[in-house]
Amino acid sequence: MNKNPLFSILIPTWNNLPYLKLCIESIRKNSTYHHQILLFINDGSDGTLKWAESQEIRYVHSPENVGICWALNSLRPLVETDYILYMNDDMYVCPKWDSVLWEHIQQLPDNKFFLSSTLIQPRPFFCKSVIAPADFGQSIETFREDDLLARYHTLPHADWLGATWPPNVVHKDMWDLVGGYSIELSPGMYSDPDFSAKLWMAGVRLFKGLSDSRVYHFESVSTGRVKKNNGSRQFLAKWGITSSSFMRHVLKRGERCDSTKAGIDKTAVSKSLIRSRLKKVLTAFCKSGAVRNIWDE
Repeated sequence: MNKNPLFSILIPTWNNLPYLKLCIESIRKNSTYHHQILLFINDGSDGTLKWAESQEIRYVHSPENVGICWALNSLRPLVETDYILYMNDDMYVCPKWDSVLWEHIQQLPDNKFFLSSTLIQPRPFFCKSVIAPADFGQSIETFREDDLLARYHTLPHADWLGATWPPNVVHKDMWDLVGGYSIELSPGMYSDPDFSAKLWMAGVRLFKGLSDSRVYHFESVSTGRVKKNNGSRQFLAKWGITSSSFMRHVLKRGERCDSTKAGIDKTAVSKSLIRSRLKKVLTAFCKSGAVRNIWDE
């Protein structure tokens, strides 16, 4: 194993120590390369702070939960590598997850890319980018690690379009160009498609998920406890298009990665923009109370 770190792995965590331990153990055990691990610890009163110190893991600490966006941006000054990889604390990386990403990066002509690993999740999921349902345990207590390691690579899937959610990797120059994650979306709902939209505006056109880079995800162990922002409305107000339309017609998230699917569906985007403008106007009326006042009259 190369002693120099290849990726800087940014992991926000919020009193989720058993899953965080498993996540970092999997990185140490199943990675092909050595990586820099950086934690943003929200609260940490469950023992996370002491454990991170005992493991000599670099971290930034907040006594309160500040969410994903502030956490990721706060870790940026600690990054020592050229590649920033964002990962959730309730994930378990499978063998060769990192070598698949790195081998693909080496083949690219420039730094204008955004790559994701492929998630394996225990429950049915709406997006075709995820291998689901593939239940190897829905909690630490029920996790069947040996079963996962024996079978993860046999689950049928293919490379897919539309990288957004973690684990994802981007070159630090592109991260800096778009300013990291948008803090106005704190604590973080819809910050993933927003980051992809910023990269798109910066000229990135390769948004790709790699099937052979596989990561097991226990699903929203932390996000289920947070008070969510209205990210859908914020995305629409910011970009003038709904997040679902951006994902479906621009990035085509979850579609099989082949020539017949690549490229923007201009007709569909035009129709989506019209619907999005109407929805934006209606949303503004609802927010101001104008619609309610009209009905009251």
